[in-house]
Amino acid sequence: MPTFSTKECAWAHVSVTLLGRTIVGLRGFEFKKTVEKEHLYAAGDLPIDIQSGQQKFEGNLKLLKFEVDMLNDAAASANYTDILEVPHDLIVITCDYKKRDTDPTRTITVSGVAFNELTLTMEQNAKMTEVTLPFLAMNIEYSN
Repeated sequence: MPTFSTKECAWAHVSVTLLGRTIVGLRGFEFKKTVEKEHLYAAGDLPIDIQSGQQKFEGNLKLLKFEVDMLNDAAASANYTDILEVPHDLIVITCDYKKRDTDPTRTITVSGVAFNELTLTMEQNAKMTEVTLPFLAMNIEYSN
């Protein structure tokens, strides 16, 4: 019988790959899938069903600034101004994670990624510079 644990994954066992490179300056991430849903009404005042509509995929990566600099350098070497200009069909994010070394790896694949905002900020006495890169995506797939 498996033991119960509320631990979902260990940060030490999380790996995010972007543009074929493992991101070592990763500080956080968010992958979000939204499905439009609404009640369907007919006779009476109670809903008779719930209808599904369009899907939306978005999220963000929180990176240390040197990683953002490397992404912008890679974009520039491919003749784009910065990471925001790279076409979405060229960018895939892969996130592998597991709870323990012995557990099977689970994977989140985010395809068709378009970064849509780049804000660099710095504060006095900061020990590091974190940059959050929000994005839109064409799809998010979860697999074991």
